[in-house]
Amino acid sequence: MAIASGTDPASDGPAAFFRAQHAAFGATLGAHAGSAELVDRIWMQAFSSYEHNVTEQTKDLPPLACHKGCGTCCRIQVAATMPEVLMVARYVRAMSEGFRKVGIDLPARLAAAQATAPAASGTMALGGECPFLAEGICVIYPVRPLACRGHVSFDAEACIAALEGEADEVPVSESHRTVRALVQGALQSALRDAGKPWALYDLLGALRIALAHPDAEAAFRAGEDVLDPAIIAHVSREEMGRTFDRLKA
Repeated sequence: MAIASGTDPASDGPAAFFRAQHAAFGATLGAHAGSAELVDRIWMQAFSSYEHNVTEQTKDLPPLACHKGCGTCCRIQVAATMPEVLMVARYVRAMSEGFRKVGIDLPARLAAAQATAPAASGTMALGGECPFLAEGICVIYPVRPLACRGHVSFDAEACIAALEGEADEVPVSESHRTVRALVQGALQSALRDAGKPWALYDLLGALRIALAHPDAEAAFRAGEDVLDPAIIAHVSREEMGRTFDRLKA
């Protein structure tokens, strides 16, 4: 399986990196369009590419404050592509019984949680705790979306202050954020060109829908958007499409 490592987003520029990512995702979508492995392949390609490139781009950065047991930022809306949502849904189905045996009922937590809304003030003070956070630990960590992987901080105390509404800014890693945005955007662009659902969805709302539709992966392969009610519409798809077209031109 080809990994969409593409070009170096720093030395070759964001647009060149985006184009390389878009082309690699497009190749995978073309080669496996009708395959039952499509979600697996495109998901692994996205996450492998992100991990490889963010490692290269952050070699000289100071150590991150993020660590196991810290879930301070897990109170903000998570935007995910359909392959990411479908992979989390698959993980929840597979792991639910095992987690239930240790007192963690994933479907019940998800059903009880209200879909979080983005904080208009720009702080983390709004929104409830992620239902997949148990004693400070993310129970879907292996399949957490790109948005979660790309949101990292250099200052844990600043994160807490922002959560409590006492600070407006957190020293996050722009390198992580940029690589995440470029990989995610290129994936969306390639999905769009391949005739597959390519919007960004509220993770919790989309998961509720995906878990209620056992055929969601087949619908995705057929180009059907069963997650449409959970689309995040802060930026219109028309505007996103124009941006993608400019980047890949």
